[in-house]
Amino acid sequence: MLGDTFTRSPLQERTRAVTKTVVYRLFMVAITFGVALAFTHDLSQAVNIGVATNLLKTGTYYVYERAWDHVSWGVEASTGE
Repeated sequence: MLGDTFTRSPLQERTRAVTKTVVYRLFMVAITFGVALAFTHDLSQAVNIGVATNLLKTGTYYVYERAWDHVSWGVEASTGE
C-alpha cells in the first residue's frame, strides 16, 4: 500500500518548484526582516537575521515541496482527457 503512495512522478517541473520556492521565500525574507528590525532596531542585524534564516528555510522548503510532489495520497488521478 505505501509503495503505491510514493512512486508517482512529480506533477510539476523542477524549474516551477524552484520558482515557487524563490518567490515564496522573497515574501518571507521581507516579513522576517520587518520583524527583526522591529525587535532589534538595527538595520544590519535585521538584514543578517533575514538572510541567514531564509537561506536555510529556502533549502528545506524546496526539499519538502519536491518530496510531497512524489506522494499520491490526496491527489486525484488524471483521466488523460
